[in-house]
Amino acid sequence: MPDYFSGYSVVGLVAVVGVAFVAVAFAAGHLLRPVVPTREKMLTYECGVDPVGEDWAHTQVRYYVYAFLYVVFAVDSVFLFPWATVFADPGFGGVTLVEMFVFLGFLAVGLLYAWKKGVLEWT
Repeated sequence: MPDYFSGYSVVGLVAVVGVAFVAVAFAAGHLLRPVVPTREKMLTYECGVDPVGEDWAHTQVRYYVYAFLYVVFAVDSVFLFPWATVFADPGFGGVTLVEMFVFLGFLAVGLLYAWKKGVLEWT
C-alpha cells in the first residue's frame, strides 16, 4: 500500500515546490521593485503610442478572415506531410488515400463557401 501513494506524494511535493517558487518570486518582485508613481506611468500604454482620441476603433474583419484561412491551410499542410509518409507503407495506401480525399474535400467545400460569399475579394 505505501508504494501506491509514493507516486502521488512525489507529484504533490513537486506541485507544492512549484507553487512556493512562484509565490517567493512574486513576493521578491513586490519587495524589490521601486514604487515611484508618476503621471506618465499612470497613462494607458498602447505599444509605445500615446493614447489620443476616442477609445473605440473599427477593425476590418476581412483581415481576420485571411488570417483564419491561412491557419486552415497551414493545418492542411501539417496533415499532408505525415500522410505522405504513411501512404507509402504497405497496407495503408487505399485507406489513407480515401481519408485524405475526404479531408481535402472538407477543405475544398469550405473554400468554395468562402469564395461564393465573397470573402476572398480584397476590396
